[in-house]
Amino acid sequence: MPSMVQNGPRNNPQTQKPHSNFPNKPHNPDSLARRERIERQRESLPIASVKERLVEEVKTHDILIIVGETGSGKTTQLPQFLFSAGFCHDGKVIGITQPRRVAAVTVAKRVAEECGVELGQKVGYSIRFDDKTSSSTRIKYMTDGLLLREALLDPYLSRYSVIIVDEAHERSVHTDVLLGLLKSVQNVRSNFMKDHDNMDDKKSNNRAMKGTGTGTQCTSFLRQCHGRKFPPLKLIIMSASLDARVFSEYFGGARAIHIEGRQHQVDILYTLHPEPDYLDATLVTIFQIHLEEAPGDILVFLTGQEEIESVERLVQEQLHKLPEANRKLLIVPMFSSLPSEQQMRVFMPASAGHRKVILATNIAETSVTIPGVKYVIDPGFVKARSYDPVKGMESLIIVPTSKAQALQRSGRAGREGPGKCFRLYPEREFEKFEDSTRPEIKRCNLSNVILQLKALGVDDIIRFDFMEKPSRAAIIKSLEHLFLLGALTDDCKLSEPIGHQMARLPLDPIYSKALILASQFNCLEEMLITVAMLSGESIFYAPREKKDEAIAAMKCFASPDGDHLTLVNVYRAVDRLLEKRNMEVGNKKNLHGKNEKFLRKWCKENFINSRSLRHACDIHSQIRGHVEQMGLRISSCGDDLVQFRRCLAASFFVNAALKQPEGTYRALASGQVVQIHPSSVLFQSKADCIIFNELVQTSNKYIRNITRIDYLWLTELAPHYYATRS
Repeated sequence: MPSMVQNGPRNNPQTQKPHSNFPNKPHNPDSLARRERIERQRESLPIASVKERLVEEVKTHDILIIVGETGSGKTTQLPQFLFSAGFCHDGKVIGITQPRRVAAVTVAKRVAEECGVELGQKVGYSIRFDDKTSSSTRIKYMTDGLLLREALLDPYLSRYSVIIVDEAHERSVHTDVLLGLLKSVQNVRSNFMKDHDNMDDKKSNNRAMKGTGTGTQCTSFLRQCHGRKFPPLKLIIMSASLDARVFSEYFGGARAIHIEGRQHQVDILYTLHPEPDYLDATLVTIFQIHLEEAPGDILVFLTGQEEIESVERLVQEQLHKLPEANRKLLIVPMFSSLPSEQQMRVFMPASAGHRKVILATNIAETSVTIPGVKYVIDPGFVKARSYDPVKGMESLIIVPTSKAQALQRSGRAGREGPGKCFRLYPEREFEKFEDSTRPEIKRCNLSNVILQLKALGVDDIIRFDFMEKPSRAAIIKSLEHLFLLGALTDDCKLSEPIGHQMARLPLDPIYSKALILASQFNCLEEMLITVAMLSGESIFYAPREKKDEAIAAMKCFASPDGDHLTLVNVYRAVDRLLEKRNMEVGNKKNLHGKNEKFLRKWCKENFINSRSLRHACDIHSQIRGHVEQMGLRISSCGDDLVQFRRCLAASFFVNAALKQPEGTYRALASGQVVQIHPSSVLFQSKADCIIFNELVQTSNKYIRNITRIDYLWLTELAPHYYATRS
């Protein structure tokens, strides 16, 4: 183990009690015992002692900031308190937003279990491409992006009596935009009640309607509903950060209250010197804890899927070198691209006598509690996504964590009892960390959120009352991009019908435009498959120990024209496979389950990620429903692959690149020299001109998801861009 020094305990704020999902069987003695145990857990939470006070605060104040320390139970309990207090009368809903889908799913399951109801009835969740709600749902957990999309159809968010924005301190781009929207909606809905109570107080009403920043912007997209009456919207901002000042000031001096948590002592251990290889130090520390420390699971924070898979492989190799008695170590990965059902594995207890090691990204820092964790290993790094609007390039850079992140991580060890956090860096390095993470809105592509704001009628994006304004350059570049896609008119209004159609689709704007164009090019079948396959994680996987076999398997599907048609080939191969399987098996019982098992076996043989493939199939089904509702004509180009490639060129013309004499490519939009990613089927065969979906800087500047095109198509299909640039 790296040489460690111990510092005093550092405790950090967290959210809710550990949980898992069990079926509700009220007549089963074991189930009844569990129900009683759950009730005791709920009653023992710190938030239970301030239940009446919290409900009274919400009744008294339309906007409330709640800072909840570790283990306070605010995420699971507050919505139930408000439901019991009558905030869902007349069919209204309490909505709770989370920045991450895994948190929305796991917390909803826990609350449904606590309420003794089936998930999707009284308690449900809604995330992109997965909705477990019904007309009877009254407590609804969802991602912040999902609520933003709901506002497109219901600008007043009239279904909701209370909206709780949880984990606001994470400052995701959707959270920041949502706060600006909610500030407006809350202001206007409160104003309706003032009008109802006092029709003569027009001056007061006018002042409230004007507001500041987004108050003015808001009225433009809410005027369409003027004259309708709504009850005030109760808005609760919940944060695990102790600094509520920034939220309180943003909401005009809103009341902030503090809920104490229940954090057990966590001993913090630092290394004496910086570690030259933090992955190696992580591996050594895992086995040092496993062999020398008391029972308890280990939570390891790593920067991404690649690191997680690498450490998982190294741990497995080292385990085989240990005596049989010391091999009782269960490794469980956790990262955002894992489908929800796979992420649930981390909540299942290890077998008796075994220790669980969870290898996780920063997804495990907040929101969800993983039961059994007693030890945390924190190398002190995180992978941050940064967007350069001038170059149009995203960078994935490994950077040091912030102090707030480090405190969140260490707190994971003290949720159920005393624990230890092994920080793989000296204490002096901790003091150099930034206090908090830089808001995502300052470092991401804004095209998607700007399109949604435009759809809401927010015309002056630069004057929108963002909690923290993004750079003017980033806003202008995104507006230019949307204009090139035809989503905006010359005066920056949402275009008709293209812009409005694009805003209706829950996709990146460039993918939305691709589907609309595909209807005109008679290849919407192929584009639906392509967009669905690109909207999830990579379909192919290549284990290091079987890399040659994986490459050989991929060649069975590879198209000489590129990656997009390769993805279409995979999807259609699965379609044919299942159709043939259904004909062979016939009308037998449990056909779905047998097909699932059959498909998993086929995927394994062909080195295809079955989880990603199932997710792509779900996305395809939902997007197809959207385009059918929009009236787009769904047809196939058949064997006319040139037509599909022309459509790809028309859709992704901004992402074109030309081959250079030395074998690299030059991106035409930015002039940057880039390389084809090794995962592409065109990695070896160098086409003269290509379009791509993604430009990412990791160790090199790579372009991914590529199709070869004819250079002359660009001026023909995108004259508004290339004719002027030539």
